[in-house]
Amino acid sequence: MKIKLLFATLFISTISYSQFPENSDIFFAKEFSKNTALYKAKEYVMTQIIGVKPELTKFQIDPLAAASSGELTSLVYNYEKKNITGLVLGFYGDYWNDNGVVYQAYAFKNLPEENALEILRRIDNYINNESKYLSQDSDNNNMFFQYDDMTFLIYQDGMVKIRVFWKGFDSEWESTAFGRTKRRFERKIKKN
Repeated sequence: MKIKLLFATLFISTISYSQFPENSDIFFAKEFSKNTALYKAKEYVMTQIIGVKPELTKFQIDPLAAASSGELTSLVYNYEKKNITGLVLGFYGDYWNDNGVVYQAYAFKNLPEENALEILRRIDNYINNESKYLSQDSDNNNMFFQYDDMTFLIYQDGMVKIRVFWKGFDSEWESTAFGRTKRRFERKIKKN
C-alpha cells in the first residue's frame, strides 16, 4: 500500500511540475498577439488617453505590428474630435514587482504623434548611421540611449534588434517589426 501511494505521489508531482510547450496554448502559454493587444488597448485608449465621457465618443485604433517574441506590440489610435493621434506600445512578458515576485504582465505606453515620430525616426537614424559599427563586431558592439522613461539598446544578432526597457519590462523589438511599425504609423497619420 505504501509503495502504491509513493508511486501515485511521484506520478502526480511529475505531472504537476512538468513543463508544457509554449506553443501548446493549453498551460502557461506566453502569447500576446496583435489581436489580444488590440482588445486590451481599446480600454487603455478610452480611459487613459481620451477619457470616458457620458456622450458618445468615436475613435479609431489599429494594430501595426507585433514582435515575433510577442513581447512588444504597436498600435496607432486616432480621436478625430480632438485631433489626437498617437502610438501605443504594448509590453508583455515577465515582470518583477518591488518584492521580487515574477509574473506575466502587460502594460501600455502612450506616445503622442510628435513623440512617436521623433522616437521612430531617431531609432531608424541610429540604425542607418551606425550600421558599420553594429556589423563590425556584431557579437560585441552595442549602443543605447534613453528617451523619456524608456531605454533602447540596439545590437546585431543575425539581424538588428532593439531591446526596450520600460517600467520593469525588457522587450525585444526586432528590426522587421520596428520597420513595419514605422512605415504603417507614418502611412496612417498621413491619411488623418
